[in-house]
Amino acid sequence: MDEDTLNMSIRKFLKKVGINSQREIERAMNLANAEGRLDGNPVRVKITLECDVIDDALSIEDEISY
Repeated sequence: MDEDTLNMSIRKFLKKVGINSQREIERAMNLANAEGRLDGNPVRVKITLECDVIDDALSIEDEISY
């Protein structure tokens, strides 16, 4: 296994995830705001990572303030 290739491939994947996730969260937040569904409280977010070589899915949860 080439560590440099692995590292660059992971970074490329994470960049794609980050850009697409941010775009989708912003879209959802703007829509919720336009519909009057935001009440000033942080919004809970959760992302789940699954991989062919990971036995259990990894979930990461947090809150987004606005």
